[in-house]
Amino acid sequence: MRLGHAAGTLPAGAPVRTANGVSMVLADLNPATSREGKVPLLLRVTAAAIFIFPSSMVIKPIGAAGTVPLLLALLLFVLWFGSCIFGLHDPIPFRHPGRMALALLLLGTCISYVGLYSGWTGPSTVAARASADRFVILLFASAALILVATETLRTMADVMMFVRALLAGGLFCCLVAAAQFFLQINPMEWFQSIMPGFSYNGGDTTFQNRGALLRVAGSTFTPIELAVVCSMLLPLSVWRGLFDTKGRKWVHWAGTLLLIFAIAATISRSGVLGASIALAVFVPFLPVVARRWTIVVLPVVVAALFMGIPGLVSTIFSALTPEEGDPSISTRTNNYPRVAAMFEQRPIIGAGPGNYLPANAQLILDNQYLNATVTMGIVGLACTVAYFVIPGVAALLAARTAKAPALRGLAAAVAAAGFVGMVCSLTFDSLSFPIFALTYPLFIGLGGAAWIMTKNENVLTNKGKI
Repeated sequence: MRLGHAAGTLPAGAPVRTANGVSMVLADLNPATSREGKVPLLLRVTAAAIFIFPSSMVIKPIGAAGTVPLLLALLLFVLWFGSCIFGLHDPIPFRHPGRMALALLLLGTCISYVGLYSGWTGPSTVAARASADRFVILLFASAALILVATETLRTMADVMMFVRALLAGGLFCCLVAAAQFFLQINPMEWFQSIMPGFSYNGGDTTFQNRGALLRVAGSTFTPIELAVVCSMLLPLSVWRGLFDTKGRKWVHWAGTLLLIFAIAATISRSGVLGASIALAVFVPFLPVVARRWTIVVLPVVVAALFMGIPGLVSTIFSALTPEEGDPSISTRTNNYPRVAAMFEQRPIIGAGPGNYLPANAQLILDNQYLNATVTMGIVGLACTVAYFVIPGVAALLAARTAKAPALRGLAAAVAAAGFVGMVCSLTFDSLSFPIFALTYPLFIGLGGAAWIMTKNENVLTNKGKI
């Protein structure tokens, strides 16, 4: 995965290598001066809708796949596919490692899916086949988000326009979490009551007790999902605060503080882990002044949180230092022998994608890699690892290679989100959670856009044009 060592063919719409083209590239890498293109409205609406519309509300005849964000993403896929079929758009030039990761996961899923329906992996139930169908639908929706984001975000102004929509959804989620935490009410129930044609499908756990405090989930399904998703958004919010020239700066930074609060309000070990990974990956790529301010401001913000919320210190400390026999840990470790036994029965392609239906909550596999091992075997596990590892590593390489500060920061923010998703998928079955499962592909798409812009930048550098 080397960047910019061959001219190759640049994507349609990319700057050309002329004296004027050099200045165009330099301008396009600056959010304040780059040419703002036409970022699809549907893509921006979908990015915000992931957080705004409750994923527990579905169109009953469609089932669990009938949520507003998933339907919007599928519509995006239909439009993208149609534009390719009718020659209105050529996706071939937009090559990036994240697209390869998506292709591998699609391949592994299809192999296991065929095995399930053909009977190669043994008998299956109607519920298992329906679950497999939902997982395949999710992958097509994810493909749309990845491909359309990469192929339409061609300048830094495009990226900023998209990031504003994504963070607007995240801000809504954090405000819901604040209402849940301080007022102990769930505003998402109000949205559920004004969605005609939709039915409540369950699956969400808004409130959970931990120590002296009440954990909240915002508009996500569980506190752990909220913690991980907010950890992924945190570096991107900091990046926006540094480089977005539109709007009021205090509003941008208030959104960043709300993300930090939401992570704390989940009282989650995964939240602490995710935020730590995000900052460790992202901060080294910040401009020098921004790095210094981060070192100064972050301890102050954390101290303010601990002092402003009574009981937060003791509750988080007890969560990070669990006693022997803690059920949240024992249920995870008890899964290992059971997973090994199921793997031995179907080691190659598993029981079928999504074909693990636990009888009770204690049997849930709180680990996406274990879930992939059971449902798609060693083939699916390898493809799942690629889906979580390749995009983050590619974005990190782009961050190390990029020269423009805004582009370097964007790639680093995407890399941080990728590493959060990669590591925290060890702590919960991430692709079973609708908000994470649709947010992560958006970061892969952003990473693809950053990869291509970095490649264009380096092509000119290697030709001696910059």
